[in-house]
Amino acid sequence: MSEAVRETARHGTTCAIVGGGPAGMVLGLLLARAGVEVTVLEKHGDFLRDFRGDTVHPTTLRLLDELGLYERFAVLPHSEIHQVTFDLDEGGKVTVADFDRLRLPRRYRCIAMVPQWDLLNLLAEAGRDEPAFTLRMRTEAVGLLRESGRITGVRYHGPDGPGELRADLTVACDGRWSLCRRQAGLKPREHPVNIDAWWFKIPVDGPIGPSLLPRTAPGKVTVAFPREGYLQIAYLGPKGIDARLRARGIEAFRRDILELMPELSGSVDGLRSMDEVKHLDVRLNRLRRWHTEGLLCIGDAAHAMSPLGGVGINLAVQDAVAAATLLAGPLSRRRVTGRDLAAVRRRRLLPTVVTQTLQRVLHRRVVDPILAGQNATPPTAVLALIKRFPQLSAVPAYLVGVGIRPEHAPPFARRAPRSQAPAASPRTGPASRSHP
Repeated sequence: MSEAVRETARHGTTCAIVGGGPAGMVLGLLLARAGVEVTVLEKHGDFLRDFRGDTVHPTTLRLLDELGLYERFAVLPHSEIHQVTFDLDEGGKVTVADFDRLRLPRRYRCIAMVPQWDLLNLLAEAGRDEPAFTLRMRTEAVGLLRESGRITGVRYHGPDGPGELRADLTVACDGRWSLCRRQAGLKPREHPVNIDAWWFKIPVDGPIGPSLLPRTAPGKVTVAFPREGYLQIAYLGPKGIDARLRARGIEAFRRDILELMPELSGSVDGLRSMDEVKHLDVRLNRLRRWHTEGLLCIGDAAHAMSPLGGVGINLAVQDAVAAATLLAGPLSRRRVTGRDLAAVRRRRLLPTVVTQTLQRVLHRRVVDPILAGQNATPPTAVLALIKRFPQLSAVPAYLVGVGIRPEHAPPFARRAPRSQAPAASPRTGPASRSHP
């Protein structure tokens, strides 16, 4: 036996979750509340990373409430988006999505903009209360374990070196470049996408309105998300121009921003260099089959979403709730079949297909013509219709904020709220019990 094999640590669990993002943490917490032994592997030492999706949708707010976590979430620093507005060519604005019109309890009628690390720390803190929940930080999955044609866990590298985690079920929550998906031989179908996105922050003095601020010009689009003390801005441009943007330099990029948002003339210098502008290679794809024996893919690992609408996190969280609802029983019995795993895809396929279809239509009919310089505004007929009948703004709000087939927390995961300090920031230390 080689020295490397002798030093390999071996552990076991019922469900191994690869990736400590929103899908992985929600799934881990829900399964642990069902008494299923679950281990979440997160390759980073904390959750502190900029420009991960920070949108918490009405259905996720409701889920947090059902889990007894809403009060602890509400005290986290955050801003709320109640409307999405567009400037009209003839002057004035039109609200195209009004979350206040949703038929939901008032505190769910918004998109909460919360740094994702705060949300993940909150979920990790809740997981610490569950004896069946283990979170291993700084532990990166590097391969899959197989036995008789079945996935039986993962190989990982952690703070103490290599290890193996055997599991009845492995769930890939490791994003759109999923290692688990690739090693399992599952290949997504790619839909053509002609845009990329660049994310950055601009500090702003004074109050920021509670609405999204999309701006368009030939060849470019910006969407500004109001945050505490700054705007988080998405800049959309044609795919393949990242090197050209960076070669032009920060001054030219600032001019592009001011062309779209002249009111930032006193703030745009806060963007100091192109190193602060993070490129996102936009993908839109979906697996035909979300599982193989012993492995299930959910969230971005199963279906990468366009940033349009900011719905990727919401879809991933809903996948996690559906997976926990359907698999908690089989996992408790230690008998998870391919039919059980296929049921997750069947339940989540319609919302995934509908959302991606709407995104593809928006790409083709709205964004692509703008970026090609053919049209600098969304379809004026649509804006005119919503302006005349403002109640129609509830429809986009529902599609973005609630979506098709929203999920509720299963009964075994629900808790009454209790008074507790909010989860600690990663700047001051981990909030959750974590295991090296």
